[in-house]
Amino acid sequence: MKSVGGTGGQKARPESKAGKPAAKAPVPPPKEDRELPLPPFITVNSLAKAMGIKMKTLQGKMTGLGHTDVRPDLLLSFEEAEVILLEMDQFAVPMDASSSQAFDVYPRPPLSDSERAKAPLRPPIVTIMGHVDHGKTTLLDRLRSTSVAAGEAGGITQHIGAFSVPVGKKASSSSSGSQPRITFLDTPGHAAFSAMRSRGAQLTDIVVLVVAADDGVMPQTKEVIQVVDQLQSESRSSRASHGTVQLVVALNKVDKPEADVEKVKRDLLSAGVQLEDFGGDIPCVEISGKTGQGLDRLEETLLALSELAELRSEAVGAVEGLILESRVEKGRGNTATVLIKRGQVQVGDIIVAGTSFAKVKGLSDEGNRPQKSAGPGDAVLVMGWRSLPHAGDEVLGVVDQSGVGAELLAKKAVERRTRVEEQRKLSEDVVAVNEGRRIKAEEDEKRDREAFEQRQRAREARMQQAAGQGGANSAGTVDAVAAAATEEKQNAEAEDEMGAEARSKKQELRLVVKADFSGTVEAVLGAISGIGNADVCVKIVSSGVGEPNEGDIAMAQAVGKCEVIGFNVKPSKQILNLATKAHPTPVKVHCDSVIYRLMSHVSEQCAALLAPTVETRVNGEAVIAEVFNINLKGRHFRNVAGCRVTNGVLSRNSQVRVLRGDERKVIYEGKLDSLRQIKREVEEMRKGTECGLGFEGMWGAFEKGDIVQCIHNVEVPRKL
Repeated sequence: MKSVGGTGGQKARPESKAGKPAAKAPVPPPKEDRELPLPPFITVNSLAKAMGIKMKTLQGKMTGLGHTDVRPDLLLSFEEAEVILLEMDQFAVPMDASSSQAFDVYPRPPLSDSERAKAPLRPPIVTIMGHVDHGKTTLLDRLRSTSVAAGEAGGITQHIGAFSVPVGKKASSSSSGSQPRITFLDTPGHAAFSAMRSRGAQLTDIVVLVVAADDGVMPQTKEVIQVVDQLQSESRSSRASHGTVQLVVALNKVDKPEADVEKVKRDLLSAGVQLEDFGGDIPCVEISGKTGQGLDRLEETLLALSELAELRSEAVGAVEGLILESRVEKGRGNTATVLIKRGQVQVGDIIVAGTSFAKVKGLSDEGNRPQKSAGPGDAVLVMGWRSLPHAGDEVLGVVDQSGVGAELLAKKAVERRTRVEEQRKLSEDVVAVNEGRRIKAEEDEKRDREAFEQRQRAREARMQQAAGQGGANSAGTVDAVAAAATEEKQNAEAEDEMGAEARSKKQELRLVVKADFSGTVEAVLGAISGIGNADVCVKIVSSGVGEPNEGDIAMAQAVGKCEVIGFNVKPSKQILNLATKAHPTPVKVHCDSVIYRLMSHVSEQCAALLAPTVETRVNGEAVIAEVFNINLKGRHFRNVAGCRVTNGVLSRNSQVRVLRGDERKVIYEGKLDSLRQIKREVEEMRKGTECGLGFEGMWGAFEKGDIVQCIHNVEVPRKL
């Protein structure tokens, strides 16, 4: 039995090891089972629930991936959640997977060097830039022989104007023998329109910097120089094949007696502009916009630079360009000024710009003359937009290569772009929400830490007192420390509440903003949004292009205490009557055509919301020379101040204050109930006279040498 058992035991073990099935590697589930549909944004807590894991496990994984913020309410974007899932062997798929397959329109690839050499020359795009009132529009008036500057509100260009003009003589080398043209852009000079100036510079081949010879280098002049330097550096790094933006300086108003050309040139050199006169490569032309002096030389310089740059672009194919301005016109609907950079646009074409598209119903040039088509370098007004495009949007022609229809393709592209734009705005909101939650979490943590430190200090004080003294005195000291800590905490909470209450009481000037062009709306919003201080701010309720309408009045009425302001637009009498009759309070409508006047109006309205400051004005002053104790009746006495009026007028029943010492400390504020000269009651006493004063309430704690001031309070409107 023993041997059998031993033999069996020896054989049983190997058989059991050999007979045990080999462990197989786990087979992962198919990818379809590991896909997790996710929305564009999801909180950490919701993501843990969707994954079916504990939140602490997910937070640990996020920490390992480098996330410093792993709060449960933190909003994660789809891309961030996708990375986390990949680390945990899962795959994130968007809930709306079809959006990634939507159609869009893209520009054509750039021409190769050989293709560019065969492409026809196009007119150069020249942007006129400079400081306000340095003569930019007057110069352009001379070039196109019109009078625009006289019609500009306040003499300031307040939107981008574009037009093409023939210059010089007919080009003999041109196969068509057509006269060379230059497309000019006139940009605003006011500081509020910096974004519009920057946009104009980005569209251009040559920038003409207009500097007044009698004024010199000014803030907007330096801004233009910086923009051109930035564009030139970007061109050298990323757009070398397209050429760099070139700069030409036009010294205007040289015909004025106070003009100092050499000084302005030295100022330009100090600002980093290397003029040819000082060995640089930037031409400088002396001109006069009023008399026309030097304009021929300026045109020759521009043509020479454009020929050297060999600006070429194909004049056929789908159009590519940019929106300069857009507006709503009566009888035309939504219109937009388009600067064409490539290809050709014709009546009937389908084009897309941003989140808007159009079937071109009509084209017109700067003279409002109808055009059948337009090519590279032209600036045309395009009609037929389904919705108003935004200034700066890229214009692309839609080519139907699948037989679906160009208009249907344009609708699909616009729908996709609209979703992308909504996603972008949602992303910005998510960032703001996360930031707000982070700040609140930090404040809560700070408050808890301070409370803990207070409790710890009280505990340490109690232990020290118990170890050193003991008895009732120790208990009293500990109680005092605890009471002090509690009081400190209550004071801190009260200060926090007061601060929160002050922030909640911040006044808001609610505005509905309307303007003539989309780019102008952008500039106006940028100019007025920053107006205000710690007590008042501007809140933009809505903005749009066109005249104020019934919807704007209804919006302002619904919001309450809201004003409609318009820039370069004029409300109709019907709208003004509707605003006046608005219930329960009329709606203010203010329109102006000059940007700085509009900004001044907004500043005044903001200041009107602030509570006025109360200032104390001194009407008269007297010195107490003697103190008399007067027997009124029986044993009743009162002190009367014998005074000498040193300044102004003292009036009976007026507000007074009594000052004492060199520091002029106020020891009494009240009213006079008695003003006498000898024994006669009088209404007032003037400088140089003597009188007796009795104070309200029988107050008599004054002394010889005290100062009595007759005062009154005045409410002064506050200013920003």
